[in-house]
Amino acid sequence: MSHRLTVTLLAAALLSACQSSPTAQHGPEAEAATAAADAQLTHQAAAAARSEQATLDSIVVTGTRLHRGQAKAVMPTGHVYAPPAPPAPVMAMEYRVAHAPLAQPATPANTEKYAERDDNPVKRTLDEPVSTFSVDVDTGSYSNVRRMLREGQRPPADAVRAEEFINYFRYGHAAPTDRSHPFNVTTELAPAPWNAKRQLLMVGIKGYDVPKATLPPANLVFLLDTSGSMESPDKLPLLRQSFAQLVPQLRRQDRVSIVVYAGSAGLVLPPTPGDRHEEILAALDRLQAGGSTNGGDGIRLAYAMAKQAFVKEGVNRVILATDGDFNVGTVSQDALETMVADQRRSGIALTTLGFGTGNYNDALAEKLADVGDGNHAYIDTLQEGRKVLVDEMQSTLLTIARDVKIQVEFNPAVVSEYRLIGYENRVLANEDFANDKVDAGDIGAGHEVTALYEITPVGSGADRLPALRYGDRQVAAGAPTDEVAHVRLRYKLPGQDSSRLIEAPVARTSLTTQPSDAFRFASAVAAYADLLRGGQRIDAWDWRDVARTARQAGGRDPHGLKAEFIELVDQARRLVAVPADAPAIAGE
Repeated sequence: MSHRLTVTLLAAALLSACQSSPTAQHGPEAEAATAAADAQLTHQAAAAARSEQATLDSIVVTGTRLHRGQAKAVMPTGHVYAPPAPPAPVMAMEYRVAHAPLAQPATPANTEKYAERDDNPVKRTLDEPVSTFSVDVDTGSYSNVRRMLREGQRPPADAVRAEEFINYFRYGHAAPTDRSHPFNVTTELAPAPWNAKRQLLMVGIKGYDVPKATLPPANLVFLLDTSGSMESPDKLPLLRQSFAQLVPQLRRQDRVSIVVYAGSAGLVLPPTPGDRHEEILAALDRLQAGGSTNGGDGIRLAYAMAKQAFVKEGVNRVILATDGDFNVGTVSQDALETMVADQRRSGIALTTLGFGTGNYNDALAEKLADVGDGNHAYIDTLQEGRKVLVDEMQSTLLTIARDVKIQVEFNPAVVSEYRLIGYENRVLANEDFANDKVDAGDIGAGHEVTALYEITPVGSGADRLPALRYGDRQVAAGAPTDEVAHVRLRYKLPGQDSSRLIEAPVARTSLTTQPSDAFRFASAVAAYADLLRGGQRIDAWDWRDVARTARQAGGRDPHGLKAEFIELVDQARRLVAVPADAPAIAGE
């Protein structure tokens, strides 16, 4: 039905109602006045119907001409509306055309995917004195959760990976003094800030740094998602701007290719010398979003370009930037992982960068980076793009140690319990530590890796596990008590297949009651991650304790990341924390 016909019918119905309704006035004069008003109304409605320009979404009637007996009207929602007593009736009714707001498109369903996991459990040292895990330098979880908090969204617990929160920040671990050892291992032991009866052990690894000018030649393939879902400003436009910041850093000896994928994969830029900045930037500017997401074909073409421009003794890496799933072509995650792992063995690494919201597949992006000997980051702002692609690029590009594994053996004579904070998807079987066939994480030039263990000293009274009724073994008499733990680290130099070993004992006398700012800030970040996951591991500590500790331990903050962290703690508190006087929820 057209707008004009709708107006005519509505006007006619209103006129009919007005003519049949009783009024407060009677007699010939009143009827004449009514007829005049009705005639004017009919003329106005007819004129509106004849107008080709008018677009009527609704008619709003204003006035006070009401039935005298109309005391109540039931609204569609079921609520009863009682109008006030009508004033003296008026003989004319005003009609106003109101344009209804344009219908907003339905919000698409959120299909973001995060790998389900549980926190590492508390371990009894007598039963399991050894803890083994692979290093991790990913940071994507932190910036992705930051994006959610800024949007006023409470992050799902599985989006929070404590080790990526901790490793987002630099703590100034001591660097190696001799390049014959690619990195240095340090430890720090102090009371846990949320429970003075327990302790935190911080293990820090620092790789040697390399000036950008001395980096070996790099063969980079930008594998960029240009599917239709990448249109929004936080996706393809941000991707173009972020990669554009990297281009001026490229040199003549470097090679850059650009592969895109949507419904099918395509080559936008064949292997090109890195100093052709204008040519590379022009190729980025031409990118447009459209189509579905054939990531499998894109990866195959990207690796083909990487092989074509392969640099011996150099850096060969595919950098995959995407917002979500690969929904056509090779969609099996197992098949994609196998493809990436095979290429890793040929010397081509994979880095994954996440963009955007709504369909972001965090689980896949992180896993592909793990099996591809690369790292995973999430870019939510142009500043983050610069941090990842410019400030930290030498760490990303130059691998100084492969298959890096950490093993900590706790002394049961001193430590009754321990738990590793984070690294849940990096835990290794103890026998894999010395098995050089087992893949693990890599460390790039200048990288830092930080891990925290919460430990319970023997006799502290802070044990979390109940005493065993049967089979509770005792520490052998005469066991040494001067060491809390023994840290071992294995790594391979690039191009070598046999690992090397570094060992560092943790003396009991190293316990300090005045920990460094780095230690205190790292503990605040770990507690922040725990609160986002429900706050089950940090006793009575709350958001204000985290913010206060971080504020006091901030120290040097050239890029404002620590100050931003304190702001995020306050944002998270408002989103997640429940007021103390809030009513209890049934079942809690």
